[in-house]
Amino acid sequence: MIQIHHLNNSRSQRILWLLEELSLEYELVKYERDKTTNLAPETLRDAHPLGKSPVMVDGEITIAESGAIIDYIVATYGGGRLAPADIAAEQNKYNEWLHYSEGSAMLPLMLHLYVARLGDAGAPLRDRIDGEIANNLKYMEDALQGRDFFMGNDLTGCGNRTYKLRFGSMSGYGALCQVPSGASGGAVG
Repeated sequence: MIQIHHLNNSRSQRILWLLEELSLEYELVKYERDKTTNLAPETLRDAHPLGKSPVMVDGEITIAESGAIIDYIVATYGGGRLAPADIAAEQNKYNEWLHYSEGSAMLPLMLHLYVARLGDAGAPLRDRIDGEIANNLKYMEDALQGRDFFMGNDLTGCGNRTYKLRFGSMSGYGALCQVPSGASGGAVG
């Protein structure tokens, strides 16, 4: 059975969503962030040396990056679900969207989170960060024009991550992060 090492308020939520979407059974090992520092507990290092989440264990296989975990689960257990219908023709675009949320889009979100903790000292950075967040939201909105999913007519593994990025991670960012007008408000993939 798949085991997921899950840290509250982390990217591991998208892995749980994927497992539920595929109706897969799994064991959940929960970790709580320190209430003062917001850091993961040291015990998470027992699952992976970096002490980060998510970590997936499936028999002898341990994977610690959400994109790689999604790739593995979709390929191993998806049975064709949550993958592009024409994987050969769409693999590069699928991979781009799959890794987008941890690449181009994540840095401004993380900077926003940390700079907000600086109070007035972070003020010189806010316009630049807000501009990058708005740029990413527009990119996603443009990609969704006239469609509900990033990859055709069906939800895919890449939608799992961008859904979390657009509607989960951004939900605490106020006016900067309104749902794009081209989005249906549902999952996008």
